[in-house]
Parts: sequence; structure tokens; C-alpha cells
Amino acid sequence: MPTTTDIPPSGLELHPDLPVCQTDLPLDWYQQELRPYAEEFQALPDRRPETILRWMDRYVVPAKEHFGDSLLLLAHFYMGGEIVKLIEHYGGAISDSYALALQARNRPEKKVIVESAVHFMAESIAILAHDDQSVWITNPKAGCTMEMLAKDWMVEPVADQLLERYGDDLTVIAYMNTSGRIKALSGRTKGATCTSSNAHLVVDWARRQGKKILFVPDQHLGRNTAHALGMDQARLFALPDPRQGAIDVERYTTELDAAEMILWGSACGVHTVLKPRQVEYWQSKGYRVLVHPECTLETVLAADGSGSTNYLWDAVMRAEPGTKLAIGTEAHFVRNAREQGAARGVEIVHLADVPEPGYDSIGCGCATMSRNDPPHLVGTLDLLRRGEAPEICRVLPGDAVDERTMGRDRLSEAERAQLVREARASLEQMISIVESKA
Repeated sequence: MPTTTDIPPSGLELHPDLPVCQTDLPLDWYQQELRPYAEEFQALPDRRPETILRWMDRYVVPAKEHFGDSLLLLAHFYMGGEIVKLIEHYGGAISDSYALALQARNRPEKKVIVESAVHFMAESIAILAHDDQSVWITNPKAGCTMEMLAKDWMVEPVADQLLERYGDDLTVIAYMNTSGRIKALSGRTKGATCTSSNAHLVVDWARRQGKKILFVPDQHLGRNTAHALGMDQARLFALPDPRQGAIDVERYTTELDAAEMILWGSACGVHTVLKPRQVEYWQSKGYRVLVHPECTLETVLAADGSGSTNYLWDAVMRAEPGTKLAIGTEAHFVRNAREQGAARGVEIVHLADVPEPGYDSIGCGCATMSRNDPPHLVGTLDLLRRGEAPEICRVLPGDAVDERTMGRDRLSEAERAQLVREARASLEQMISIVESKA
């Protein structure tokens, strides 16, 4: 996992003979200020990189010249279309959530940080940012379904009941896929944030303190982490699906008292469709199967390996010619991996794409993460240069955005200052744990 300041290039390339894969979004999905850019983009005669880059250059190049070295562009591997390639083309970086979170903290010379990813990632950057840095997201509606099922108003009433019962013996480990408000809850309980690349280190740290753990929000990452650490699965307890309504802790006191780790009942809708029988199919065809640890434990155990997006991407980049890999994660990631592998003689398939009757071959792209596209990027940069960027694109710690309506609840300055102290403590604890093992 990266601990250095700079993120290495991904190796992705824009091929001039391949049209850019980007679905046109409905105009009413854009912020009002960005719709003129979307209209221009949708009116382009084709989707060849030459055409798109010529249009983007009109806006991105002046913005880069205006901000100079103070501008930093970022994206996550899971973003749809070719936005990750475009970010790198213009000098930005793509990586996993851990590396992205460190960018403002570790690069104080970058004053304007523009992220083409999801809101919780941009907020994590903002929590760790210096006072003279500003963080912007190209589309505030880009979110995560798992995080949507672990909002503060869902989690905090349950955490309050658990804290009343267990007091200081309870600590909250907040997966990076949570809001700053949940990370602040983690900080208040002297817990830590984690990512899929370091969850085993963070959970191990909490166990060595003798803590009962509330792991929020992904029950499958929690279960897979427990298995990796040799924890007794019988001492894990998953809370009910939060979509079923309010959770009354008193109904589960026997299970909770016996549990070493309590799992929030959320999950990733993309990774939970990946099944052991798909793993077995591709293994029977000579493929090595690698999956993300947000998959179920059964799928992870059936696979040949599991790890974060950086782990999966490194496996692609290090594979020898002739290697065959089946990758179980978000489909846009696998599409880029397949393209990269083909150029190097490595055959890559998506785990879910079994070409046989009786298998559910489905598109496993994350629709909520894929809401960033060229118009969002160029519009945000151009309006920032002109001093007219939509305030809804500014990310401050504690902001809660409705991914459907783009409505936002923003904390007062005093509330935000307290949240930053608590959430930063959780993030810094994670960084300390990771760097102590580096």
C-alpha cells in the first residue's frame, strides 16, 4: 500500500483508434451551471479521443495554466467511462481510497484539489487537508450504495445504544466508505478508519487493545478481515439490514454480548453478486481468480487471491504474457484492466461474465460511482478558473449530500471544527497503524 507522496502512473492509455467509452447522462443530472458544457459534449460529432481532447483542451489547458502547480486532479480506479485515463492525461493521478485520502495532507503545495470520484473520498481528503487548501468534487451526486446504508442518522442511534451497554470497551472502526460524520463517531470512540488494503492491520490493532469492535459499514469486508486474522466466526454478529427499519439493540443482547466484532448490516451491491460457482467455472478454464474483499467470504475463500483495487491492478501490471486472470470487482475497473492486459499479452475476463447458460452474466458497474464524466470535469475546472464554481461542488468536512436530489446539509463552523478533530483522529490513527507496519 502506498505511503509515499506521489502516486505512480497507472499505465492506462487513451488509444486514438478507440472511441471513448462514456454514456451520455441526461442533462437534468448535471448541476445547472454545468449543463452548457454537457450540451457541447453531447453535440460532438464522435467520441474519438482526438475529438474529445480537442474540446476538453479549450477548458482544461487554461485552468491548468491559471492554477499552475497548485492544482491537483484525482480519480479512483472505479470511475466509469474513460475519466481515469483523462485525469492522467492532464497530469492527475488515480489510485485507491487510501492513497487518495493522503494527497492534500502530504502535498501542502497543492491548493486546489479537484476529485472525479465519490463524495466520501473527497470528504476524507478535505478532513486531512490544510487550512489553505480547497477540495472540490466534479459531481456531488457520485456516491456509494454501501455508504448510503450507513448514514449517521442510521448508525448513531445504534452506536449510542451499544456505548450505553459497553462504554469504553467499544470502539468503532469506520471503513473509508463512510461519511465524515461516521469517521467522527470512530474518533470519539478512539477507533480508526480502515480501507480494504489495511483492514486487517486496523482490526488487529483494536483487538490487541481488548476492544469490542463495531465495524461499519461493510459486513463482508468485516467477515473477510476476521477470517484473515483467524478470528472465530461464531464471535461475529451482523446487525439486521438497515433497510428493515430502526434497530433495537435490546433484541440481540445475547448475541452482542458474545460478539468480539459487531458488523453493520450493509454491503456492496456490485460485489455481492459474485459467487463461488463463477469462481469455480473460470478456475476450471485455467484462469487465476482474484476478487475484492467486499465479496462474500464464500467467494473470497473460493478465489485464488483477494485484495484492494491497488492489489488487483498490480496483479494485472505484473502478470506475465500468457497469464489468464478472472477479476471479481467493479466492471469499469475490469474493462480498463482487460484493455491493459491485452496490450501485454494477458487475458482478462470479468468474473461474472460466464458464457454459459444458467449463470447470471451481468454488468457489475457501479452506477453511483460512475457519475463523473468529461463535462463535469471541464465545467468544474473552467468555472473554478473564472471564480464561479458551483458551491455545491465545494467539499467541506461534515457535508451530507443527498445523492438523489443533490440537497446538502452543511454544519456550522463550530460543528465542523469538532467533526474535523474527531474524524481526523480516526484517519490519523489508521495512517499511524499502516506506516508503523511499512
